[in-house]
Amino acid sequence: MSTDFQSIPLIDISPLVAKCDDPNVSQNKDVAEVVRLLDQACREAGFFYVKGHGIPDSLIKEVREITHKYFGQPYEEKLKIKLSHKTGYRGYQRVGENITKGIPDRHEAIDCYSELKKGMYGGLGDPLVGINKWPSDPPRFKEVMEEYLALCTELSRKIMRGIALALGGSVDEFEGKIAGDPFWVFRIIGYPGSLSTTDEGLPKNDVGCGAHTDYGLLTLVNQDDDKTALQVRNVSGEWISAVPIPGTFVCNIGDMLKILTNGIYESTLHRVINNSPKYRVCVAYFYEPNFNASIRPLEMCVKKSGGEKKFEAAVYGEHLVSKVLTNFTY
Repeated sequence: MSTDFQSIPLIDISPLVAKCDDPNVSQNKDVAEVVRLLDQACREAGFFYVKGHGIPDSLIKEVREITHKYFGQPYEEKLKIKLSHKTGYRGYQRVGENITKGIPDRHEAIDCYSELKKGMYGGLGDPLVGINKWPSDPPRFKEVMEEYLALCTELSRKIMRGIALALGGSVDEFEGKIAGDPFWVFRIIGYPGSLSTTDEGLPKNDVGCGAHTDYGLLTLVNQDDDKTALQVRNVSGEWISAVPIPGTFVCNIGDMLKILTNGIYESTLHRVINNSPKYRVCVAYFYEPNFNASIRPLEMCVKKSGGEKKFEAAVYGEHLVSKVLTNFTY
């Protein structure tokens, strides 16, 4: 359960990254300290920064730079990879096309998912059948993003190993039936600079993305270093800014981990408001369970939280598809 946190903790996860696949990882003192900090962050805020993650800073910056170049192109160029239901909801969406709780968000984006073939999961995955739509310009866009995706997947697996230990489970607690073949979602997002008023002199909607929780297990956020826009709500309803810290990712837990932990860890509400006059980009990687995994509270977490299961089981793919089908207005 989240608390009245006033800041988001920063964790150096380098010992975990180095040792998480060691057979004796649970006996390592440096890893144990990382695990303690992860547990505290997940209980108190549901958000944390990580440094010492092992992904080259040069690649993190290149991902943002190439994203700025893409969104800086004419609208007609971006439309070449336009998102629709015919593309499996992959591709470019214009400003205002994504909606949160019925309200258009002030951002544009490219949406990508693990690629699915028709019938892979019966009819469950059919709305998301397709291959990802990568722009041909800027050059090397696809290559850069696919290299980055692979590294984010591996980093997320390692962080989840730490979270498994934090909960008192085995290091591979979330692998196998839960996330042995993890699905992923990838959003390349651009937020226009702030405008103070509308043409009529009324306050302008600067909410880049409305308040929401994430759907899966763990999110890695790569945001511009010079613009503060991401805000996280504490239990008292205050919005705490996730001020960019160069060289780090902002991490947060999602709905599926909330269910698995029986509410010990909360998927915290967050939103984006770009008050800067400058254009902002954010590249968000979402590490998810197996697409067809049935997610239910883990017995060890039920015992820790009073012995009563607080959540019904949810099939991750059903949860994701139900969200995606209501996320867009055309």
